[in-house]
Amino acid sequence: MAPMTITEKILAEHAGLENVVPGELINAKVDFVLANDITAPVAIQEFEKIGVKNVFDRERITLMPDHFTPNKDIKSAEQAKQLRDFSRQYELTNYFEVGRMGIEHCLLPEQGLVGPGELIIGADSHTCTYGALGAFSTGVGSTDLAAAMALGETWLKVPETIKFEFAGTLQPWVGGKDLILHTIGDIGVDGALYQAMEFTGPVIENLSMDGRFTMCNMAIEAGGKNGIIAPDGITKAYVEGRCKRPYRFYQSDTQAKYTQVYQYDVTKIEPQVAFPHLPENSRPVSDAGQVEIDQVVIGSCTNGRMEDLREAAQLLRGKSIHKNVRMLIFPGTQEIYLQAMREGLIEIFIQSGGAVSTPTCGPCLGGHMGILAKGERAIATTNRNFVGRMGDPGSEVYLSNPAVAAASAILGRIAAPGEVE
Repeated sequence: MAPMTITEKILAEHAGLENVVPGELINAKVDFVLANDITAPVAIQEFEKIGVKNVFDRERITLMPDHFTPNKDIKSAEQAKQLRDFSRQYELTNYFEVGRMGIEHCLLPEQGLVGPGELIIGADSHTCTYGALGAFSTGVGSTDLAAAMALGETWLKVPETIKFEFAGTLQPWVGGKDLILHTIGDIGVDGALYQAMEFTGPVIENLSMDGRFTMCNMAIEAGGKNGIIAPDGITKAYVEGRCKRPYRFYQSDTQAKYTQVYQYDVTKIEPQVAFPHLPENSRPVSDAGQVEIDQVVIGSCTNGRMEDLREAAQLLRGKSIHKNVRMLIFPGTQEIYLQAMREGLIEIFIQSGGAVSTPTCGPCLGGHMGILAKGERAIATTNRNFVGRMGDPGSEVYLSNPAVAAASAILGRIAAPGEVE
């Protein structure tokens, strides 16, 4: 049997094949399927056209109302109702209503609904997040999702794989967000177009699960088909007793073929800031200059986990945000929100002058709860800073890790964490 990468092994297993090669078209069984309140309504319409009487497996589908919820207007309420009605009609086990739901890419791993070695598709481009568990996970269109809800399978072209090796010693306040922003800055927003991005090396082996989720979440921002990290002891500690289904750890063969191999010495990487209007416009925070900001957003499917909130709170404790700044905090799930309360983080955020919200994608996509006016600037721990991403086309979004965002909130301009420690 020819050597294969972890991505190729997972795809081969789910296609019932001994081997697959890049460029090969396959039909593969899916382990889990997801959509949200923006993409699911279209999938539901297409599903109904197929004419089947039931979904392929009511325990392996979730429709998550997380983008415009709590509903911002009548239209978004109608979209959410479609998800609710469909989930009731087909008795989907894993429907999460407001008050129990979370941002989908934070909630599903937390609830053990996605696991190592699985093939997961979602009608959301950041479905690639679950590659952090050692799964093949990718975004698809709503029509493909509808077919998967009916059949339990999907078609894919096997991607080539690029290996990214990270070695060295992480500097203070540098984490997964900085590694992926630096990488995208290096290869560009189309540098991994329809390719698997495999993150490896001693730095990744010691990176927390939260940091791994952040890195794989943004693989799509380099055009990647999926991001993936080989599961190890850190993965095992996270999934053991959590995953709802049996899982399997895959590793790349030592002789597996990669189209390219990038090597980074993280010792030289400092906290990054991606300037408008592309994630590839990343630069060290020390080169950011005196950019004044109006809004800070800490949260999202990229950086809304416990590690992220702790990092921000560490800098904000006992300090006040700048008088010209509004700071919005979005915990990724209700469980994260509760844990942050138990640890006193919510109190720190509120005492510093921040506003804490129930889990929602909200401002990340310019949906609600934090829209920018023309000429306003925001620094955010989100994943995209396209023109108009967070509001008016004349606004600007800068991407960073939670520590840089918190420091910037305190000083009223893009700032390094060391400036406020």
